[in-house]
Amino acid sequence: MGKAQKYVLLGDATYPLQDWILKPYQEEENLTQRQLRFNYRLKRAHSVIENAFLRLKARWQILLKCDDCSLELLPTLVLACCILHNICEAHDNPFNQEWLEGTEPTELPKPCQPAPAAMEDGQAEQVRELMCQYFESCGEG
Repeated sequence: MGKAQKYVLLGDATYPLQDWILKPYQEEENLTQRQLRFNYRLKRAHSVIENAFLRLKARWQILLKCDDCSLELLPTLVLACCILHNICEAHDNPFNQEWLEGTEPTELPKPCQPAPAAMEDGQAEQVRELMCQYFESCGEG
């Protein structure tokens, strides 16, 4: 869209809109088709991310037991699992669907109440609007 953007995290409606947290438009508002398409694409991206983490935990089940390792080690452990996963994929070592049997999708803790409007960043709406325009230009899917 002609403007350099930094990376963003995907959040749901309970998170404050920040220039680094992308969240959907509120459903109770009268949304345009473009905003509905944006929300749909955001939900799809979120489900892809959830599926990727589920597969990562299924292949590397040590990630299911990370509560017994130090917090300092955790980023290195996750990165090592990601690298090993990519090596497996590059060498045609397929993912075994049976691994998913021992892995349940976990609901990560989220805020219970929506963030107050005062926590929202005014510049973040511009980021969301740019992403909305980008999704619209990508066509259906």
